[in-house]
Amino acid sequence: FKLPSDSCKYLGWCDVEEHDVRGNQLHCPRVREGPSEEELFFRGEEHTLKKRKQVTDTEKWQKKLQENWENCAELNLSFQDLGDLYQVENFKRILRRLIRVEKLWLVDNSLTDLSAIRLPRCRELNVNKNHFTSFKQLPKIPQIQHLSLAENNIMTLSGISDFRRTPLESLILKRNPCEFQERYRQLVFASLPNLKMLDGIPKLPEDCSPPDIRVFFKMCTIL
Repeated sequence: FKLPSDSCKYLGWCDVEEHDVRGNQLHCPRVREGPSEEELFFRGEEHTLKKRKQVTDTEKWQKKLQENWENCAELNLSFQDLGDLYQVENFKRILRRLIRVEKLWLVDNSLTDLSAIRLPRCRELNVNKNHFTSFKQLPKIPQIQHLSLAENNIMTLSGISDFRRTPLESLILKRNPCEFQERYRQLVFASLPNLKMLDGIPKLPEDCSPPDIRVFFKMCTIL
């Protein structure tokens, strides 16, 4: 029994006719996996693919307008299961167009490097549960205020001072190897003097105390 939706199985949402939904109206869009070559053969869609390659410039422009990623203010692209090269390329294509996004969620996508991506207006970014190993692998986010990097694999605090030039107020680094670095909180706040909250805990007096005072307190505690 052939389901009515089978013909639309591998179509993008903007390829489906008779609707006017735009990208900035989608709550949690899905970057879908394309059909395998074997499935294309059995479905007899080679002709369809050839036809799609002959899309006119006008049709391409209309599709771009309908996707409308440039006008997204908030977008959730979490849990995409990016196991296919087509998905990864399409995912990054969307990210490159998010020039006005202010809040972006990219949780649990196995991401390793977004350094080529620029998000000029992003104020809140959640990239928890990915595979980043360095702050240098993050996208360019000059207006960031709230950044969540929990459960990645960031080994050291090298590169964190790059955020000194941003209005960053809160940072979450829980369950990263760098969290176990000696004087972790003091080092983070020393690198980011304007930071107000780290790992959900507000900046404390001992987080910005001079090194000699910290040593004195440690000695008193031991005695």
